[in-house]
Amino acid sequence: MKIRLADPDQDAAACAAIYLPFVTDSATSFDEEPPTPASFADKIKHLSETYPFLVATEDDEVLGYAYASEYRARVAYRWSAEVSVYIHADHRGRGVGKRLYEVLLELMTKQGFRVAVAAITVPNDASISLHQRCGFEPVGVFKAIGFKLGEWRDVAFLELQLGGSEPPGAAPGPPALLVDEQ
Repeated sequence: MKIRLADPDQDAAACAAIYLPFVTDSATSFDEEPPTPASFADKIKHLSETYPFLVATEDDEVLGYAYASEYRARVAYRWSAEVSVYIHADHRGRGVGKRLYEVLLELMTKQGFRVAVAAITVPNDASISLHQRCGFEPVGVFKAIGFKLGEWRDVAFLELQLGGSEPPGAAPGPPALLVDEQ
């Protein structure tokens, strides 16, 4: 398995296909319309300006992806990021998500991010377990915060402290400068 930065032109269609059932068939994602490959390419391009967006591949097939994104818009939160991981159904339970997160969190730490936040629609034992194996700790649950597939849904929040207590510089550096293919 190879972990690398996502290429919008090469990976968007595969990432959109992986994400599709999370939108249409489950409450895992609160999106109600699946993204097109073009809109997913735009997402990769936009997020990659500041945050790591990674894919796991094997024999040129995208097995899954993980990325960081803005946690909140206010400037004081710029050293925190929300993280997400999505794995193709055929490749779950093989360590793909854990490996993606290992690389993602290492890059975020090198960039100077201090806290990674995960928001997980519950129940979702597999995702909670993955995050806890990666060092995340539960910090709370928002009750009935989203309505999807005919039901009110709870969302659990988990956090991982990434590093240093020294005041940071102006902003995190671009992820592309830090990556060696894994």
